[in-house]
Amino acid sequence: MSNGSFSPTADSVRWAKYAGRDVIPLWVADMDFPAPPPVIEALQQRVANGLFGYGQPWPSLVESVVEHCAREYEWRIDPDWIVWLPGLVTGLHVACRAVGKPGDGVFAATPVYPPFLSAPLESDRRLLTMPLVRDEMQWVWDFAAANVAMRAARLFLLCHPHNPVGRVWREDELWQLAALAEKHDLVVCSDEIHCDLSFAGRHRPFATLSPEIAARTITLMAPSKTFNIAGLGCAYAIIPDERLRHDFRVAMHGIVPHVNVLGLATCEAAYRHGSAWRRDLLDTLRSHAARVEQAINALPGLAMTRVEATFLAWIDCRELGVERPTALFEQAGVGLSDGHDFGPGQEYARFVRLNFGTTRELLDAALTRIGTACKNV
Repeated sequence: MSNGSFSPTADSVRWAKYAGRDVIPLWVADMDFPAPPPVIEALQQRVANGLFGYGQPWPSLVESVVEHCAREYEWRIDPDWIVWLPGLVTGLHVACRAVGKPGDGVFAATPVYPPFLSAPLESDRRLLTMPLVRDEMQWVWDFAAANVAMRAARLFLLCHPHNPVGRVWREDELWQLAALAEKHDLVVCSDEIHCDLSFAGRHRPFATLSPEIAARTITLMAPSKTFNIAGLGCAYAIIPDERLRHDFRVAMHGIVPHVNVLGLATCEAAYRHGSAWRRDLLDTLRSHAARVEQAINALPGLAMTRVEATFLAWIDCRELGVERPTALFEQAGVGLSDGHDFGPGQEYARFVRLNFGTTRELLDAALTRIGTACKNV
């Protein structure tokens, strides 16, 4: 994976936020690495066709998803289980509308990717949350608290691997969550968009725990984070239960558009021909994660746990002594995600999320600026 220079595009949400300012943007979750050459080639071939009408998935594309699940996760899925989506966030909103009725509870553990918090409220549901707990080594579940919070829920939004804390939930943790889901008769919507960015071992989809768990699970996946093609808008849900799949499709009707044809083309190319590129990417991300962990934990007032997946670091700034650390770091020339957005109230206002999916040169420059800001405080 090249760590050399690159040219940000004017249409990049991440880079446009600080256009004209000396601020390194390490906030929203896309990377600075060009997509795999086979993906770019597939795009060029599709554009050369010149026809861009309404699209639909074709047999070899569906087959590539089925084969990807079998090869990467040892998960044998039926093609009929796949529901195509223009993005994973769309899937979170549809799941909230498809399960239960207005006023029902939707449970999520915080800190968590902000759409987990907004999707239930925008779907006329009640948001029920419980904080993860940080022990000496990592962020973990408080299963007793989860048991209490789940009592009033109909839907459980699971982030697996977890954004922003970077955990890959162990199989024993997944089984305990599954037992709670069965106890409280919850549908589980498992966001597994970062599943191909685990640094060690094979990803275990939540739905593969048992046929009974699969029957109550909506799994959301996409090639977008792994292959840095989020702007092409292609994702999918895997829903083994026929009734649940029907309800999901009904909730989509009239509000969810077709997936664009370029997104579909790149999905197949990524899954069929992107493995070597992904291996190189993972080597780079492991190195960057270790660099960030070493640098952050050496600074006064900052702390973080080891990242096990994703290209995101969740940094605890509570000992720094400032109310909004994002403002401090932005003034120092680094744009980070504000922890305030990852939980209710002010619970995470003194945390930040750092995207290390960039070049080593920019990452080191950003860490130097963060270090200077901390020492000046």
